[in-house]
Amino acid sequence: MKRLSFLLLLFFGITTSYGQENDKNDFPEFIGENFSLEGALALFKQANSLEEFEKLINEENNNVNNIDLNNDGEIDYIVVQDIQENNTHVIVLSTYINEKEKQDIATIGIEKTGNELAILQIEGDSELYAENTIVEPFEIEEKTEKSKGGPNVSEITPTSVVVNVWFWPSVRFLYAPDYVVWVSPHRWGFYPRWWKPWKPYRYSVFYGKCAHHRVYYRKTATHRVVIARKVYAPKRSKSTVVVHNRRGTTIIHKNKRGKTTVVKTKRRGGKR
Repeated sequence: MKRLSFLLLLFFGITTSYGQENDKNDFPEFIGENFSLEGALALFKQANSLEEFEKLINEENNNVNNIDLNNDGEIDYIVVQDIQENNTHVIVLSTYINEKEKQDIATIGIEKTGNELAILQIEGDSELYAENTIVEPFEIEEKTEKSKGGPNVSEITPTSVVVNVWFWPSVRFLYAPDYVVWVSPHRWGFYPRWWKPWKPYRYSVFYGKCAHHRVYYRKTATHRVVIARKVYAPKRSKSTVVVHNRRGTTIIHKNKRGKTTVVKTKRRGGKR
């Protein structure tokens, strides 16, 4: 009898553990993690225009977009818009939740810092990502310094550096003399003919698919594009969103003044 009880406890323990791990793999902690910020930067570097960039992030085989905010079982189309103020650009990546509401997913802030010098960062929207989720290009520079071991002994120290993105084709496109500020012509129900939505992948599968994007782009806690954040703040789009994460389902509503408030949090299993 004791042996049977032990086996039953062991079985239920393994089942519970497997269920928790399976749940963890199916649902990221924040819904925004189903859109790869690293992948978006990789494609932005590759693109020759914002129109091409929009096309690239919406292609399934590029492994950047796995987000379904309106929970219709299909991937959402991402629209791209540029907000320009002098030498600062904010590339806004958004999706329409319905005919009237749009939710920003992330912004790429670009600032020209000198002659043939520019920096950029991408930041996930705080409704969808953890606070201050920032990603930037990543490069290592090796510095040679004299060692304390003697005058002829030196040490090579790897140091991360801020990447100059001025020569990226997409950045040169934005700062061209004849550039016209880009706003996507697409919206809810009016998508390009080539686009066909697909069913979202399990998060663990998607995370593996976009792993190669994380080689040259990394998360940082430092805000380098300060002007871009100020330019974007009053123009941010927020919507009524149903956000799923491992902690439960949070229903968020936007009032007439644009303020977003959490009205209900429902934990998994029906508890509140």
